[in-house]
Amino acid sequence: MKSVLIKGPWVAGVGTADVGVRDGKIALVGTAGPQDKYDRVISADGCALLPGLVNCHGHAAMTLFRGIADDLPLKPWLEEKIWPLEARLTAECVYWGSMLAMAEMIRGGITTFADMYFFEEETAKAAQKAGMRAVLSRGIAAGPNINNALLESRQLAEKWHQEGDGRITIQLGPHALYTCPPQQLTAVLDLATELDLALQIHVSETKGEVEESFARYGKSPVAVLEEAGLFQFPVLAAHCVHVSHEDIDILAGHNVHVSHNPVSNLKLGSGIAPVPQMLKAGLVVGLGTDGASSNNNLDMFLEMRLAALLHKGIANDPTLMPAGLALEMATSMGAKALFLQDVGYIQEGLKADLTLVDLNRPHLSPRHEPHAAIAYAAKASDVTMVMVDGKILLEDGRLTTIDEERTIYEAQRCLRAIED
Repeated sequence: MKSVLIKGPWVAGVGTADVGVRDGKIALVGTAGPQDKYDRVISADGCALLPGLVNCHGHAAMTLFRGIADDLPLKPWLEEKIWPLEARLTAECVYWGSMLAMAEMIRGGITTFADMYFFEEETAKAAQKAGMRAVLSRGIAAGPNINNALLESRQLAEKWHQEGDGRITIQLGPHALYTCPPQQLTAVLDLATELDLALQIHVSETKGEVEESFARYGKSPVAVLEEAGLFQFPVLAAHCVHVSHEDIDILAGHNVHVSHNPVSNLKLGSGIAPVPQMLKAGLVVGLGTDGASSNNNLDMFLEMRLAALLHKGIANDPTLMPAGLALEMATSMGAKALFLQDVGYIQEGLKADLTLVDLNRPHLSPRHEPHAAIAYAAKASDVTMVMVDGKILLEDGRLTTIDEERTIYEAQRCLRAIED
């Protein structure tokens, strides 16, 4: 593996510094001396070097459904549009849909993503080829296929957990309380105990979901999941839009981590999660795009900007969610939300998951405070270099591990096959 010196960028959490990478790890943060020998030197004057962006929630292969079912609330969007299409998915479709998502994510500076979907081994194969860090779960829902879903989850974990030099992590993925109620959750938790795995789950995404839980169980989804024993395990809860103060206290008491997905929640009309209250309670909150069918892109800079702006407007308080916090949620806090170690910061000895952003752009000039420039003005298209485990995945606008032209073609072909 080649060693790389990134010369002279502004480094998040550090200031202007040189960053050296050897053997997949950060070997230097400081000033490179003349005796330092690197195979390559990347001049980064006027650029910002960030820990790789972390997309805490998504369904990668749903890029195939981008633009198919817009302007609908969640329930009819799922039941009338998405689920019928998903019933026709094949393993090949999921592979190419996932690869398309990864091409988009890498271009936008994302080095790590979480995923919950079907044929998840295909997403693992795509992540291994693309070189991304991935936290993957096979979606599990009640019904006649739940035993198959549990078996596939087991096989996925046994084959792929910590593969790709440790870049691939497997979790279990009960979809949500309304699709995987307590009696089915028991089997999922038994498997989590046996395999020692964390879990991903959608929680309180819509007002209707919460109302249905009260009608059925007499309590909120968070309270039902606590009673079912879910929070005895490491859990990443996606959305958490309609959570009460009591719910937040339960989540904080069990150290549940949260993925805040502002664009998807807005587009589906689901609402806005009370993130400032969650953070005040001590919850770890990362950012996610959700799937491209409900977003419609995988742009973490947009998620960062909305996360910083929405809550200011709601509370009439411009001091809420400052730029540095938004950037932290997209990077270090996101890595922590996924229970990952040795990533999320630019520190010597940690894994070299890095994103370089060109600040020499009209919309980022003149440069004053880099956190603000990145959180409020930067775009995915400003990313010039992406590195995972010291391997460059994007350089000077060129993807190095993905055949972009073929990926777009194959994804379009798969969509035609599903629609025919």
